[in-house]
Amino acid sequence: MGEKRHGKPVAFETVQAAIQGDVDSINQIIAYFQPYINARSRRKFINEFGVAEFVTDEYMKRRVETKLITKILDFKIRV
Repeated sequence: MGEKRHGKPVAFETVQAAIQGDVDSINQIIAYFQPYINARSRRKFINEFGVAEFVTDEYMKRRVETKLITKILDFKIRV
């Protein structure tokens, strides 16, 4: 069976910086989750020729990204 390859995990320091509001760190986290977000934001679309195809719903994608950003900023690390 084929093995799924994931990107390098986000460093703990990057997560800490993202929680503090660092824009570059937040963008790194969003980039890490981008393949998952794209996969979950697909919808079936029937074009003018009647052919069904799956396309990324940009509105849904932006909503998921926005929700991820708000959860990052609300995240608390217990020490």
